[in-house]
Amino acid sequence: MRNEFTAIIERDGKWYVAYCPEIPGANGQGRTKEEARASLAQAVALILEDRREDALRGVPPQASRETITVE
Repeated sequence: MRNEFTAIIERDGKWYVAYCPEIPGANGQGRTKEEARASLAQAVALILEDRREDALRGVPPQASRETITVE
């Protein structure tokens, strides 16, 4: 699945901090912009995986489950 999100990256002293306004709680940091961006991407992936698993816990076993692609 391919999704695109906004990465806001700012310098904070010797560090770069990053956050994604579309995904509350998604933050990253690093010594370089690239490290901060990669850290943020990992945070977004973990949050989405956790939310997906949490949302699917309540699905009845007899329900039909299919995958859709959003581009």
